[in-house]
Amino acid sequence: MTTATLLVRAVPPQAVRELLVRDDAGRPAVPFADHEGGAPLRCCLRRSRPGERIALVSYAPLRRWAAETGVDPGAYDEQGPVFLHAEECAGPKGEDLPFTSAHRVLRRYSADGRILGGRPVRTPEDFAPAQREAFADPAVALVHVRAVEYGCFLYEVRRG
Repeated sequence: MTTATLLVRAVPPQAVRELLVRDDAGRPAVPFADHEGGAPLRCCLRRSRPGERIALVSYAPLRRWAAETGVDPGAYDEQGPVFLHAEECAGPKGEDLPFTSAHRVLRRYSADGRILGGRPVRTPEDFAPAQREAFADPAVALVHVRAVEYGCFLYEVRRG
């Protein structure tokens, strides 16, 4: 999914397949039926629907990015909980920025995997300008969009 010159990245399909076998904390996934719905799915960047089979797994987004780019994130390597579809997922659809309706933080990272800072975003109207501001700094290689309430990773944004 692209927004202007930025690329919004869900958890990639290959990573989803791996995480459903063994997550980034080394635990097997335990799929369940989401009877209520509403879980923020990181594989397709939408909320789950009642009855969908999902799994809550540990995901280390910076570790995976670092492995892709050949850098060592050092102490910034962290993992946290993410919801995924328990079966094959078609990925994101549409061009709208996902999960912008609640409090978020845009955490900026350099090309060597170090945190360059972050910015809280309190309203949906502030979201796109905050992303543009983050990438106005040429030192920013990627941004993690996270939920303020729990600090959970929602998705990654890179230059397109």
